[in-house]
Amino acid sequence: MLGMHAEAKTLHKVRFGHSCYSDAVSTMLDDQEFRLKADEALNRLHRALGDASDEYGFETDLGGALTVEFEDPPGRFVVSPNGPVKQIWVSAQMKSYKLEWNPERQAFVLPETGQTLAEVLSAAVSRQLGETVTLEA
Repeated sequence: MLGMHAEAKTLHKVRFGHSCYSDAVSTMLDDQEFRLKADEALNRLHRALGDASDEYGFETDLGGALTVEFEDPPGRFVVSPNGPVKQIWVSAQMKSYKLEWNPERQAFVLPETGQTLAEVLSAAVSRQLGETVTLEA
């Protein structure tokens, strides 16, 4: 009977598009741990974007949320922590990305692709500018 319950639980999660992985990861951090890790991740990303901003001609600001603004072509990205669900959300190029804490990698990761926050932003900035930009965060 226990095996049938576990199998039904897995099927339920698959049916509604949730992965067992993401459910387990999001419950591992308490509110304070999430805030600390999210702040660290956004600060590292802000420094990496600041290093690249002069070379590639965009602006970045950090104040609760991290913003990246482009003049040519125009665009705005927003990276913000979402405490209630313990995710970092990225809005870039009319797309939304929801990254979760991965304790094995010690990073916020996009569950669908395995990309880290820096990799997601590197790809988005590269698409925006039409050239390869690698952020080391």
